[in-house]
Amino acid sequence: MLRDFFVGFIKIHILYHASKNPIYGVEMMRELKRHGYEVGPGTMYPTLHALEKQGYLKSKEAVVRGKVRKYYEATAKGRKMLEKSREKIRELVDEVIDDK
Repeated sequence: MLRDFFVGFIKIHILYHASKNPIYGVEMMRELKRHGYEVGPGTMYPTLHALEKQGYLKSKEAVVRGKVRKYYEATAKGRKMLEKSREKIRELVDEVIDDK
């Protein structure tokens, strides 16, 4: 249940990093782990694929050390969604933290 609860946070985190620089799955799993999220490939890759299918990310393949790696970047639609998410996060934090 906890994983289901935080999937939205994970998607926002992915969009944030993909708006800064191209990302790839293993890198994002490590980054999320730094923040306390245990996200495995069975969650990460379907999430990346879904975000791409929805038009929030675009991908490009590159060969790294003889293996194909898929890099993802935020699209204009993804950046717009990230900004909308930021607004909602601010509103939520104000309400939950300040208990208004």
